[in-house]
Amino acid sequence: MDHPPVFHKVLIANRGEIALRILRACREMGVQSVAVHSTADADAMHVRLADESICIGPPQASESYLNAAAILSAAIISNADAIHPGYGFLSENADFAAMVEEHGISFIGPSADHIRLMGDKVAAIKFCTGAGIPVVPGSGGPVESEDQARPIAEKIGYPVLVKATAGGGGRGMKVVETPAGLGEALSAARAEAMAAFGNGEVYLEKYLAQPRHIEVQVLADLHGNVVHLGERDCSMQRRHQKVIEEAPSPALTQQQREFIGQLAADATKQMGYRSVGTFEFLFEGGEFYFIEMNTRLQVEHPVTESICGLDLVREMIRVATGAPLGFTQEDVKLSGHAVECRINAENPETFAPSPGRVRDYHAPGGLGVRIDSALYTGYTVPSYYDSMVAKLIVSGTSREACLMRLRRALREFVIDGIETTIPLHQRLIEATEFRDGEYDVHWLQRFVEG
Repeated sequence: MDHPPVFHKVLIANRGEIALRILRACREMGVQSVAVHSTADADAMHVRLADESICIGPPQASESYLNAAAILSAAIISNADAIHPGYGFLSENADFAAMVEEHGISFIGPSADHIRLMGDKVAAIKFCTGAGIPVVPGSGGPVESEDQARPIAEKIGYPVLVKATAGGGGRGMKVVETPAGLGEALSAARAEAMAAFGNGEVYLEKYLAQPRHIEVQVLADLHGNVVHLGERDCSMQRRHQKVIEEAPSPALTQQQREFIGQLAADATKQMGYRSVGTFEFLFEGGEFYFIEMNTRLQVEHPVTESICGLDLVREMIRVATGAPLGFTQEDVKLSGHAVECRINAENPETFAPSPGRVRDYHAPGGLGVRIDSALYTGYTVPSYYDSMVAKLIVSGTSREACLMRLRRALREFVIDGIETTIPLHQRLIEATEFRDGEYDVHWLQRFVEG
């Protein structure tokens, strides 16, 4: 039996398709929604559809969607009793989560302590090592100097990866092929990390030559109940940015799937974690290596929803009210296959951003086709934010059936007036390596450069 929500009104601290996604879940639960927006997003779909909307600042994200004080003020003014951060922006900002709770407003996500723990890559690796999760061989902590790093790199074996302890998305990350390049890579990674995250701390990790990127979705309540919802394969990446995701992974056996899922669920329970979370691994030679945990909803959560039949945003909201999970691990049945294509407002060959007015918009439909997008005919895509404008999620009874449906859906998808990466996706799904499921995290970069 579904636990009735105790939230009266949820403020959505985000924009675009994810804001619309959260709004829809709220409406289906009978919960009122508050949209916050910058002046650039005054005509956005989530602003039009929300029960209330509040402008929180000018177009620049630093003065609007990253302005914690403005968002909290909006929540207080509107009498919202909970805030959902979506993904990006303030979703993994531990200080923001703490501020929300300190003001007597529920944060729909994990605790500030868990966000802080997993936001520090070194601390996260240390915790996971203690929880029995395999990690990539590395320094086990930050390296302060080239003299300290050199013997560690020799022990790990070249090539090595210099990585920022904070942040992600490939920033503050440098591959070092030989000892001669170590010093320069350390300096460059520190400078990049300081500029991007305000924290120049770095550590060393073994560089894996042909890994796949496998992530496990977990969900936990405040009562110690934890489930995993299978894995997603996110190996189709360009410059550390995911382009296509699928579930389940074509690279894993059922035994490997159950093994890594249970490991992630056990670690989640040991942590005392609540809400959704994602453990990310590199997978090579039949071995898993933990790289990080994302303490928020993922962009690619729809592929998991498609194969397990659960609404993850609804579950996040329920768990935040204090409700227990309404099911156990044995109740979770994964079936079929799902693929998500991230459609960006970019030139499909040069990847140059392409903001502008959408002259014509037609979304594909039919059985097993889902579009998560805030686009509409006449909408102007602003130049201030991430270029992703739509997610096409297609599911089928098998991977082969799913890819046939995806091919059809991409041909139906019309976004006119701006350039998009739809033609790139059409090329990718015809590639033999993708059709056969035989690709690693470096494959797509080689494909677009070739």
